[in-house]
Amino acid sequence: MQPGNLNVNNPNPQQFALFNLGFRIFFLAAGVFSILSISLWASIYLFQYSPPIQSMSISQWHAHEMIYGYSMAVVAGFLLTAVKNWTGVQTIFGKPLMLLFALWAVARILWLTGTSYLLIAGIFDNLFILLLFLAVSHPVIKVKQWKQLAVLSKILLLLLFNVLFYLGAFGILDQGIYWGLYGGLYLIIALIFTMGRRVLPFFIEMGVGYPVKLFNSKWLDISSLVFLLLFFIIELFFNIPWLSAGLAMGVFIVNAIRLVAWHTPGIWKTTLLWSLYIPFWFITVGFLLLACSYFFGISMFLAIHALAFGGIGALTMSMMSRVSLGHTGRDISSPPPIIGYALGILLLGAFFRVVVPLFVTQYYTLWIGLSQLLWIIAFLIYTVTYLPMFTKPRIDGQPG
Repeated sequence: MQPGNLNVNNPNPQQFALFNLGFRIFFLAAGVFSILSISLWASIYLFQYSPPIQSMSISQWHAHEMIYGYSMAVVAGFLLTAVKNWTGVQTIFGKPLMLLFALWAVARILWLTGTSYLLIAGIFDNLFILLLFLAVSHPVIKVKQWKQLAVLSKILLLLLFNVLFYLGAFGILDQGIYWGLYGGLYLIIALIFTMGRRVLPFFIEMGVGYPVKLFNSKWLDISSLVFLLLFFIIELFFNIPWLSAGLAMGVFIVNAIRLVAWHTPGIWKTTLLWSLYIPFWFITVGFLLLACSYFFGISMFLAIHALAFGGIGALTMSMMSRVSLGHTGRDISSPPPIIGYALGILLLGAFFRVVVPLFVTQYYTLWIGLSQLLWIIAFLIYTVTYLPMFTKPRIDGQPG
């Protein structure tokens, strides 16, 4: 897929810019889709709506779309934008970007109707991930920036595990659905850990407004990678619960040490710092809860939603907000004030989904319904706020 032609001279302020760079269409689509998907999930969970879903449970249907629908849209928007920065090579835009988005969108529309068109959805879904991989690999290979292979390899693995999911859904592979869902979830977490180690300490040092040098350690980096890799392998492919729990505890300890070392009081004065820092803690505590699910019988679903809701959901909204400001020519230190409320509402939703049920179990359905409502409100605020930025050219006249 090759980039089209973009007129970068004297851009028209009224020009429609939605397909100028990957973050625009995919971050907008992620916001819209998350509202639709969680609204539909709430109607199923709370009001007994029954879409035509066969060959998998309703919760598996929901999980697939939050991983390979919402999360992959964020990954696509981020990488198509970041790879351009990393390599200095233009990533796809215009018609090629429209084509890539269309593959994602068709798959999502078919999934929202249930599983009646699962084969067609699977073709579009996996073709989207494959072409995304090719689109972000081309600039990296062109400039021989091999250090980015750690990121690109995870996209290929996400493609593999999505294929495994569909093979399971069609009854070809017994463990396919399980491997596809949990493999996809942990790969997204691995991608977050990889990018977070690169950018979070840097963002904090540059964003708190005073000189600070945060502690980093190579042995912590290596330990985090080793614990997560071993956890991934044991949890997915071997039934050794005590070992999975021990490795999850290792992931928690290493990343808790990291986060304590990355703390400085100025974080709490800057919206797009605390809204990254807190979700990293949700992910880290999620691994603690995974360990506790074995040792103390805590529901594994609370651990999964610490990773997915409080971690992936809140962190991606914060990152999308930051990237969108920077790549539309705006000041990343001054997000729209209402975005701080959206991020706070989303984290409050994670609190009701993960923390409250640990202590007040008798109203479990209420806590889930409340967390769903808060998710929808938060993403509605985000989507409406950023829509004009996504559709209009950069305010500084630069391309992108």
